[in-house]
Amino acid sequence: MSETSEKAAGGRQRTVTGRVVSNKMEKTVSVAVERLVKHPVYGKYIRRTTKFLAHDEGNECREGDLVSVAECRPFSKRKAWRVVDIVERADERV
Repeated sequence: MSETSEKAAGGRQRTVTGRVVSNKMEKTVSVAVERLVKHPVYGKYIRRTTKFLAHDEGNECREGDLVSVAECRPFSKRKAWRVVDIVERADERV
């Protein structure tokens, strides 16, 4: 039942996971999301990176954290994503 109400409100949210590369702004983090793209001629898979600005209400993300971000309404000209969850802290990585 909650799925139908979400669809009526504008559809499903797009969610991606990426690494925080900058947290120097107030309530904003820069998240780098990597994806693999196949080269059209040679067939080799190439790693491409996209940077998103995401809203971090509590300023709890640090550089190197693995975070999950979801698409939302625009907060500013370039910021239309919000931090949903911190998947892995930077200092906890091995």
